[in-house]
Amino acid sequence: MNTPAAASATRMTANARPMTIFMRANYSTPSPRRWLILLAALLVCGLTARLGFWQLDRGDQKSRLQTQIETRQQLPPLDRSELAPDADTAATQFDRQVQLQGRWVPQGTVFLENRQMHGRPGFFVVTPLLLDHGDAVMVQRGWVPRDGLDRTRLPEIATPDGLQTLRGRMAPPPARLYDFGDAGSGPIRQNLDLAAHAGSLGLRLRPWSVLQTDPVAASESPLQRDWPSPATGVQKHLGYATQWFALSALTAGLYVWFQLVRPRLRRRAEPLV
Repeated sequence: MNTPAAASATRMTANARPMTIFMRANYSTPSPRRWLILLAALLVCGLTARLGFWQLDRGDQKSRLQTQIETRQQLPPLDRSELAPDADTAATQFDRQVQLQGRWVPQGTVFLENRQMHGRPGFFVVTPLLLDHGDAVMVQRGWVPRDGLDRTRLPEIATPDGLQTLRGRMAPPPARLYDFGDAGSGPIRQNLDLAAHAGSLGLRLRPWSVLQTDPVAASESPLQRDWPSPATGVQKHLGYATQWFALSALTAGLYVWFQLVRPRLRRRAEPLV
């Protein structure tokens, strides 16, 4: 038979068990280390999410640009009177179809090296086309492969005399590659300086170029004109955004697991004293 003291001790033990569980649940004030971990997780989540939304915004801008390019390509070809006289106006006409008449200036032909088509190294062949009223435009006539044994050996590209009619696509001047400041003066060059080239030829070159799109004639072999369609890289930005959002979600998930879920599971698994 339990004495009053024994019964009281039993009740005190029973009442102590919930209190023990409560204390073991670690409801105490978080340590500075836990605050630092929380702050770091919030910073990483916020930064990566912000980068994700930035990439989405860039993708939206590129998507609008792609739509603009496709719209320009559907417009009627530009004629001689509509051609841009300056660089600012030319920027609004890039990717427009154009039809030109003029005479080739074969002595102004330049072979731009280290250019690729379908992953093969070679040259872009660029020749001035003299228009009426004395001005001219550089025409990117196509790509030719490089000689594997002698890079200075150039193929013979037929450049017919007389008035020529060609179709093409308005484009900026040929893209510049890294060089050591020597533009060169021979037929093979790394880059093309339009102003210097115009001065050496005594021509008034327009500050843009034309990608010729006519089918390659038999006399123009081995020229190739498989120009890539203008692309703005929308999918690239969407891919980057997905990666940033995934990293943000991963950071949040790791914090919840290691700082909230796992400690509670560990405390529940510990035996009660």
